Amino acid sequence: MTGSLLRRAALALQILALGTSVAYADCSDQPNPMVDWTKCQKQRKVLSGQNLRNGRFEKTDFSFSDLSKAQLTEAVLVRANLTGSTFSGADLRRADLTKVLGSRANFEGANLTQATLAKAELNRAVFSRANLFDADLSKAELGRAHLTVAKLDGTDLSYAYLARADLGGASLAGTDLTGAYMYLTRLEGIDLSQAIGLTQQQLDLACGDEGTKLPAGLERPGSWPCSAEDG
Repeated sequence: MTGSLLRRAALALQILALGTSVAYADCSDQPNPMVDWTKCQKQRKVLSGQNLRNGRFEKTDFSFSDLSKAQLTEAVLVRANLTGSTFSGADLRRADLTKVLGSRANFEGANLTQATLAKAELNRAVFSRANLFDADLSKAELGRAHLTVAKLDGTDLSYAYLARADLGGASLAGTDLTGAYMYLTRLEGIDLSQAIGLTQQQLDLACGDEGTKLPAGLERPGSWPCSAEDG
């Protein structure tokens, strides 16, 4: 056997040896930065204020758990179950929440700057006063979500489902609303003048009022304001 083949064989043995010591997610691990709870069952847990930065939580079940004020910067929560969970005041900057299940989850006052929530199911979720600056919510399901007084500047809401969502008091400078479905979306009193991709058809479906500022070239629909029964 040549020296080259010997080196390759030795390398293969090293890889096999390392493979036997690969660390897998241990659901009994205590909360700490970089913890791996992939696919773990963490329903109804009290994890408020815990430092879980850079943690891995793919397909983890956090349903009805309390993660208020938790540190989750750059954490990976792809396809995690966040149904009914609480993240109020949590730090989720640059976290990956792609395709999470988050119906009725509470993100009030959370920092989601540059977070990814693409294709997330967040119907009736609460984002009041949350910071979603430069976040990606493209194709997210946000039916009846509360986004009141949220910072949505630079947020990607393209093709998001926003039916009956409440954006009252939110800031939307540079927000991408291309293709967003806005049936009875509450837009009363907010400034849409710098929003991107907004069309007359979207406004005709939505609910605004005389205080709603529109981008140049768009008109206030005659159906505004919506009746009290709408929304």
